[in-house]
Amino acid sequence: MNDDVSKRRLGRGLAALIGEMDQPAPVDASQRAVSADRLVPIEFITRNPRNPRRFFDDGELHDLASSIRQHGIVQPVVVRTLSVSQYEIIAGERRWRAAQLAGLVEIPVIVRDVDDKTALEIAIVENVQRSDLNALEEALGYEQLIADYGYTQNDLGEIIGKSRSHVANSLRLLKLPEPVRDLLAAGSLSAGHARALVSTSDPTVLARTIVSKGMSVRDAERLAQNDIKAQSEPKPAVNPRDQKDSDTIALERTLSDTLGLDVVINHKANGGQIRISYKSLDQLEEICRLLERR
Repeated sequence: MNDDVSKRRLGRGLAALIGEMDQPAPVDASQRAVSADRLVPIEFITRNPRNPRRFFDDGELHDLASSIRQHGIVQPVVVRTLSVSQYEIIAGERRWRAAQLAGLVEIPVIVRDVDDKTALEIAIVENVQRSDLNALEEALGYEQLIADYGYTQNDLGEIIGKSRSHVANSLRLLKLPEPVRDLLAAGSLSAGHARALVSTSDPTVLARTIVSKGMSVRDAERLAQNDIKAQSEPKPAVNPRDQKDSDTIALERTLSDTLGLDVVINHKANGGQIRISYKSLDQLEEICRLLERR
């Protein structure tokens, strides 16, 4: 089966796998051996380092551990085989962690022998469907599928049952600086807050303002819009002492006439910048052609 066909059938295939997770799967001669609700010593199970979920609330883990002590693990952990007696978690790391806190020596598992790609896909879909991933973890999971396996945003939308725009908006969060991403991961900022900050001049400062003032998403959007508007407003007049000399102005005019575009030269004693403004892709291509010709 080629990659395109595989991707088109992906959503249905994963849905089937996830749907089987809570109940034993039939075994026949045409299938790999599958076991459901097998009890496995907890030390034989390891976490999946590629699991998109990276943050686990300690309070929630202890609450779950208390429940497990009373009622056991209601839903088995889904694993895949690494060796004769070693398993790697596909879905259910939170239950596995809580089981360790509860002091269990063995836990029920469902075995699904799948490759790295399918294991990652299942982990992402299962967590997204349960809303177990925060917005940053979700975006990192999508980024990993794109980087490792060449999925498009449309492919990912089909996998998780969401629109391409949802995937695109999730991935935009990865453009935010690390301090903002930390606030998002910690739950101090929502995905709505964070999305509003992507195009602002200083997302970190604005994020801290949003958190300190307890702003709503609507308030954060207004704050971001004001920042973006301020970026586009004309800059204050240049101080006469900082005005350009006649040679620089003449050179700007010469270059502008040659290119047919606005050229600004900011010259200082130790160097400077040349800024060429264009209004269309055609003008940009012409600039590139001129530079390539040297």
